[in-house]
Amino acid sequence: MNTAIIVAAGSGQRFGGKTPKQFIEVAGKPLIIHTLRPFENCPEIQQIILVLPSTETAKFLQIAEKYNLKKLSKVVAGGKTRSESVWKGLSAVRAATAEIVAVHDGARPLVAVEEITATISKAQEIGAACLVAAVTDTIKEVADDGKIARTIDRNVLKRALTPQCFRYRILRRAFENADLNESATDECFLVERLGHEIATVEGSLRNIKITHPEDLILAENLLKE
Repeated sequence: MNTAIIVAAGSGQRFGGKTPKQFIEVAGKPLIIHTLRPFENCPEIQQIILVLPSTETAKFLQIAEKYNLKKLSKVVAGGKTRSESVWKGLSAVRAATAEIVAVHDGARPLVAVEEITATISKAQEIGAACLVAAVTDTIKEVADDGKIARTIDRNVLKRALTPQCFRYRILRRAFENADLNESATDECFLVERLGHEIATVEGSLRNIKITHPEDLILAENLLKE
């Protein structure tokens, strides 16, 4: 069984405002519903586990009733860090039937079903796969004194997107060897430490992460398309 763990347990401090960003309405629906829908529609996903702040689980269950999310099997309370939140989601996966686990940011509502499918397929082949996108800006390395040290060749750089997909046992082992209090910003970082190879899958620049209020404007326009 392939499982999607959707991680939306952050406090949203960078976003600001009283309403957690995952519940802000975009194109007529809460942001988190837009995020869940491609996984609901993806044939390669059999179940979805949603990780939310402990204070928001009851609110979400009221919202979810309207949207017929048949694959949503569990809503669990997150932790203090991203790693702890993903671990709580992973702990809710039944090991006996687990195959591929796809971890996805709750604030990425524009992922395509085709991207999910391709990343799962690559993880089935290699064991671990990361959806990525090209870096289009010129990247500078800046020294401690605030001056440019060098220009980095962007042709060897990629932006890590989500979902990031793994065979269950590989991801489980990565977390069992991790410090859940550290500031790991994605799951590939933990799997890299195991020395396991991670394949890349080219994703779309549309797969943006909602971090700041102005990101909502772009997301709304793209969703309305």
